[in-house]
Amino acid sequence: MYSPDRLFIRVSTKKNRGFSLIELLIVVTIILIIAAIAIPNLLRSRMAANEASAVGSIRTINTAAISFQTTFPNLGLPATLAALGGANPCTLSSATGCLIDQILSSGIKSGYSFVWTGDGRTPSITYTLTATPAVVGSSGQRMFCSDQTGVVRYTTTGSGCTNASAPL
Repeated sequence: MYSPDRLFIRVSTKKNRGFSLIELLIVVTIILIIAAIAIPNLLRSRMAANEASAVGSIRTINTAAISFQTTFPNLGLPATLAALGGANPCTLSSATGCLIDQILSSGIKSGYSFVWTGDGRTPSITYTLTATPAVVGSSGQRMFCSDQTGVVRYTTTGSGCTNASAPL
């Protein structure tokens, strides 16, 4: 005979059954396929963002250098990258120009290392600025450079940017 209690037990047992191993493996496989497609695109996007940040930072430093030269005409251009920055709260002096933020004046930002090379004269009239990726192919692919002309140049190899390199 048919009993309503038996039906209830059978229905509740089927509801609490869960997923089979095959169903879980299929879901994991689909997630891995999606990740394999998405992760390289994410890395390329991050590298492009780091490169755009490096170019923007070089332009900011170029502008700050001209402002420093105008503010301190007896010194000319700054001797170091750190002379353009300063800790908060910043007090304007020839050692702390207060023109760029403390992170950028430290020389490392967004996966790039910035190096300022002055001419060593007083007043200084030339400089070279380079931005090199910390890990070529991961934090950035291109190396950027500039000088007192303000033209931003690049190389696609990640190293060896000079004034003869292609302009942006």
